[in-house]
Amino acid sequence: MLATVDALLPLSLLEAVRDVDTPEGVLEAEFVDELRNKRLGLSDTVYSQIKRYTEAVRRNHRTPQDDAVALARLIGRRPDAEAVLRAAGRFLAREAYMTVSPVTRGALKVMPSMISKPIAFRKTRRLAQRYLNATVRRVGQYVLLEVPRSVTLGVAPGSTGCAFYESTLRELLRLLIGTTGSVEHTRCAGRGEGSCEWRADWRGIDRARTV
Repeated sequence: MLATVDALLPLSLLEAVRDVDTPEGVLEAEFVDELRNKRLGLSDTVYSQIKRYTEAVRRNHRTPQDDAVALARLIGRRPDAEAVLRAAGRFLAREAYMTVSPVTRGALKVMPSMISKPIAFRKTRRLAQRYLNATVRRVGQYVLLEVPRSVTLGVAPGSTGCAFYESTLRELLRLLIGTTGSVEHTRCAGRGEGSCEWRADWRGIDRARTV
């Protein structure tokens, strides 16, 4: 069976490219066409693909994982690949967070940690499964995010591609809990370790909230 991902994942990659490639300030009209030719994120192709995936997200559709991998590889050729992938991770986390009910989001901000953290953990697990094809589990003081088939694996030199999932986990925990502890990349399929895994310091979140 063809592997698929939620359409929000490739959309996050494209939105990040567009955001990074869009210059600040007001542009003179005569420079717009020139910039579109030079910057992928301003191209008509990216614009049409964003529209396509936005509609797919609205309809709760999934898309072939290979499509997302192809986009990640395109980003991986850029000198600013890590910055774009981190931006994509934050975008995905924010959009996923907005699918949590407003009542729950509000309650998480005011509940004591001993009540809010189990709820936040369950939400993190559900969102990771839906949007990252990943599993989340607790091991002692840590929360572990495991991605069996990373979309960004090997798309850029070193561990650059891993920045996407690290950024997603970090931002999702920040939104759900209000802060986050350290996030480490503890296992990598690129090193022959089976799957990719990130570890967030759950106890560190408690310390940060009490400061």
